[in-house]
Amino acid sequence: MSSTLTRTATIVLAKRDASQFDKALGILPCTNSHTLLAANKAYECELPENVIADDIIEALQEADIQADICVQASGGRKKKLLICDMDSTLIGQECIDELADFAGVKDRVSAITERAMRGEIGFEGALTERVNLLKNLDISVLEKCFEERITLNEGARVLCQTMKANGAKTVIVSGGFTFFTGRVAQACGFDAHQANTLIEADGKLTGTVGMPILGREAKLEAMNAHSLELGGSSQAIAIGDGANDLAMVTAAGLGIAFYAKPLVAAQAHCAINHTDLTTALYFQGYSEDEFVN
Repeated sequence: MSSTLTRTATIVLAKRDASQFDKALGILPCTNSHTLLAANKAYECELPENVIADDIIEALQEADIQADICVQASGGRKKKLLICDMDSTLIGQECIDELADFAGVKDRVSAITERAMRGEIGFEGALTERVNLLKNLDISVLEKCFEERITLNEGARVLCQTMKANGAKTVIVSGGFTFFTGRVAQACGFDAHQANTLIEADGKLTGTVGMPILGREAKLEAMNAHSLELGGSSQAIAIGDGANDLAMVTAAGLGIAFYAKPLVAAQAHCAINHTDLTTALYFQGYSEDEFVN
């Protein structure tokens, strides 16, 4: 059987634990010997056709093993485009919520953010409403916010650098703001970034955002455009957590829900719920000794 027709399962444990690793090995019904990706942490093997990923996840849970799993076609797993959301994906915060804290309106803004990310309200309208609440905030606060509040999620830089070292294009596409995506892109080493623009005048935010707003469909369009010369969206790995990531995540060759809202987790190809962003490398077949920092 051609490798393009077989399926590979990759399991990544939350903790490097020999006993848990051995238990995980016993759970997966491999058709061949497993390939070790990281000692006592990650491995992969081919699966019988009748095995369902949800059944493996359930078995891991019953065995009290915290691990992330991805089942996918064996061929073409290493992707040529990495395209990532920023807020709550590459970084641990929602930038607009942190800015709202400086403006004294965090509770109001955070509530709108949560509803938008869950897909309960439209993203564009929600962004316009939230940015309006930032009106007259001094622009110096943006740098203060980035320096004091914004932290990279574990594995963000390693994911970007490893894929770049293997010839992939790396892009951030965010419904957030270019002020932050530019700095996060530089910190991780991403090739390009796209986001929304906060409008300012006389040293203060005007409460408006540049048009058109980058939302769900714009993220999909960005992925399609960046992957066009790389063989199309099947060559992309897309990672996100919110409803505005859903179109690109489901259309990518590999779409990963990262600690995501239920709507996204239910439709992504696989999910990261227990580990960090380096798991996106394991899911592509990279071993730990190939990681670049």
